[in-house]
Amino acid sequence: MADRRRARRAKASPPARAPAVAPAPTGALLPVVPASTSQFTEVARLPVAEPPVAPRAVGRGVLVFDLDGTILDDIGPISAVAAAVLAEAFGTPTEEGRLHYLATTGMPFEAQLAQLYPDVPAATRAEVARTFHDRKVREAYKEARPFPEMPGLLKRLGREGWTLVVSTGAEREMADLVLEREGLRFWFEAVLGSGQGTKREHLAEFRRRFPEAPLYLIGDSRFDMEAAGSIPGVVALARASNLPGWALTPADLTRWGARWADYSLASLPEALETAVPKGSAGRSLPRRRK
Repeated sequence: MADRRRARRAKASPPARAPAVAPAPTGALLPVVPASTSQFTEVARLPVAEPPVAPRAVGRGVLVFDLDGTILDDIGPISAVAAAVLAEAFGTPTEEGRLHYLATTGMPFEAQLAQLYPDVPAATRAEVARTFHDRKVREAYKEARPFPEMPGLLKRLGREGWTLVVSTGAEREMADLVLEREGLRFWFEAVLGSGQGTKREHLAEFRRRFPEAPLYLIGDSRFDMEAAGSIPGVVALARASNLPGWALTPADLTRWGARWADYSLASLPEALETAVPKGSAGRSLPRRRK
């Protein structure tokens, strides 16, 4: 009888309200570099909350590779897509749009639009950015391939004890797919993309994950070099480029902060041994084991 009474009371009572979900702890989000450190702060993205990765020690050092124009030889087709999108959206002449894109490459496309078209409503820029990202995937990444030396280079660096990671303004899922398609994903411990922040934020996160390790950014743009310079202890190395009507020479990249730059990364392992001056952030770089 008592059991039946309890059952009737339970049936008549409203269902218990599920406990409120506690907000994610601060540590679940990647650290954010204050906006005041960058003149390009508008990025149309939602940060992705993720469990924090525990810091750890590594054998030699951490090499943070940019994707587009550094690992992948794809800046030509990407700039063509950008030029077409800018022409359709804003009436910008195709060659002018291509050069504008190249002049601001290295930052998220949303931030490029904010700099190039500051008077255009943010909602319009966001829509144009979505179009660009969609076409970049369907058109540019479809034909994107690594620079010829990259497969052998990554294999060598991995075998020599370097920890390799990627920082890209593309979506991480797409970067993973492209690297997997080209047989390169195996060599990278982690990939951070647009959902995980800007390049400055990526570098700050990798500094947190590998607190005692020498940290190097290998990029191909002025923005990459300046991002490396904004995080204490990060050394910038660079791939120079030469596209029709546009070039970034080793001298250009060195002037913007690169400790070493060349048109190919084939000699990067030797540069890691010799290109960082004594007394610099990289002075503790361990020598390669024979």
